[in-house]
Amino acid sequence: MTISLIIMAAYFLDRLIGDPRWLPHPVIGMGHAISGLEKAIRCQVSSDRGLKRAGLLLPLVVAGGSFALAWALLRLLAWVHPWLSIGAEIILIATTIASKGLKEAGMAVYRQLQAGDLPAARRELGMIVGRDTQQLDEPEIVRGTVETVAENIVDAIISPLFYALIGGAPLALAYRAVNTLDSMVGYKNEKYLHLGWASARLDDVANYIPARLTAVMLVAAAWMFRHDAARSWRTVKRDARLHPSPNSGFPESAVAGALGIRLGGYNVYHGVRSFRAYMGEGVRPLESEDIRHTIRLMFAVSSMFVGLCLLAAAGCFALEWTQ
Repeated sequence: MTISLIIMAAYFLDRLIGDPRWLPHPVIGMGHAISGLEKAIRCQVSSDRGLKRAGLLLPLVVAGGSFALAWALLRLLAWVHPWLSIGAEIILIATTIASKGLKEAGMAVYRQLQAGDLPAARRELGMIVGRDTQQLDEPEIVRGTVETVAENIVDAIISPLFYALIGGAPLALAYRAVNTLDSMVGYKNEKYLHLGWASARLDDVANYIPARLTAVMLVAAAWMFRHDAARSWRTVKRDARLHPSPNSGFPESAVAGALGIRLGGYNVYHGVRSFRAYMGEGVRPLESEDIRHTIRLMFAVSSMFVGLCLLAAAGCFALEWTQ
């Protein structure tokens, strides 16, 4: 029961204050550690084979180190006083999720679109996506924002909460380390193909269950908000596996089906045009309100997961009490 209450407190703490700039964030430390390890590895290893072997060290050291440091800190604080450990665990789990930050990023694009300022909307979108945004029209700006919010329901909310439920703050931070590794070195380009392969694979494995669970909850949220839940489920079954990522297609296709829009298509990265499989039927054009609808679905799904955690804990408690 305790971990479920801790998760609830951490989630609402993130909803309330997000990630204040004045508060040191564990992901920043993870980023510095990853950069330092990469430099050290490249100083010692240059062959493709050596880099591939060294790539195994990154998740072992960064994710394993994050887990160990969090575990040791909580044990030390519990020795001083149990409430110190509980408070620290709430704060640590809150740092692994980003519901408020994701909402603010999406709404920043939405507000510029509402004001009719496309250049500003492109700049805001460019802060949260890797694609080139300088030439995008309004529907493409909306598409990029909706795709990013939908995809990050998994990475930035459900997955860290899922691992917090299993292993508390240490496992949630280990997941965040894996996700940070993937965002920094998990690219299939010449520089990171060998060094980042293990980090990318581990991120795929870590998000496998949360991504599919998120899709199911998005279909339920679509029904709650009177979107087309049947089409959402149908789109997940048909389109989710067309995405180049084994996981990102699940939340994106669920949102596309629920809203009756089409995601995917052509993106430009550093001047190079690439095609991503379409998600959804596109029964109507994309519009700025789709950003708000996606954010509302995000909050419904995250609240739903926290509620499920509490229900499961209450059920276990009731079962133990009756015995």
